Amino acid sequence: MTSATTTGVEIPEQPATTAGVAIPIAKALPWLFGTIVLSLLVYYFVGIDQGAMSVFGSDMHVHEFVHDARHFLGFPCH
Repeated sequence: MTSATTTGVEIPEQPATTAGVAIPIAKALPWLFGTIVLSLLVYYFVGIDQGAMSVFGSDMHVHEFVHDARHFLGFPCH
């Protein structure tokens, strides 16, 4: 399925339309759930974890690791 042009170069024809792909909900739900859990964990560690109120006790390693990202995203921490 090629068509010739006036320059003699053959250009393959493109299909007129493309059909969407149907994804079953049973296959999409685990990915959706995993994405939500991962997003909430990232949100907690970047936006909420303050060291003193941390789930790890008074350890400041997580807070210092994401400190610059926290300020870049607009979360106050001081």
